[in-house]
Amino acid sequence: MTLEEVLTQKSTERAQCTGKALEETLVSAKDSDCLTVGVYESAKVMNVDPDSVSFCVLATDEEFECDIALQIHFTLIQSFCFDNDISIVRVSDMDRLAEIVGDKSGQLEDAHCVLITNPADGAWEDPALEKLHRFCEESRSLNDWVPEITLPGR
Repeated sequence: MTLEEVLTQKSTERAQCTGKALEETLVSAKDSDCLTVGVYESAKVMNVDPDSVSFCVLATDEEFECDIALQIHFTLIQSFCFDNDISIVRVSDMDRLAEIVGDKSGQLEDAHCVLITNPADGAWEDPALEKLHRFCEESRSLNDWVPEITLPGR
């Protein structure tokens, strides 16, 4: 096995372990009313109160890969996150993300972008969120600016 193959395998394993932390964080943030779901809703929050944004998740699937408007929005959101030191990841299973952050039926019109925000009183803290921030920091040091995380199965 080459060094490149070993590094790729370790990166994949890290992303899968981090997927569980992402799911835990999303559930906790949802329970604490610290989620913003949807591209346009997320853009509004980033414009009005960028300091409240702690983490960003972008999701797509094969159906939307060629959606130029969505890709433009993703580029703008990524740029905003980079400029404001907001950790950002991608997930490729939008349906699973919608299931986690949606209502009881798990159905959402737009789960392409999910923001985890800090409450105004600052009372919400999550150790899994800290793990995600470390993962993103480590990924950036490896020049992986928007790492992809695999959410655990249902």
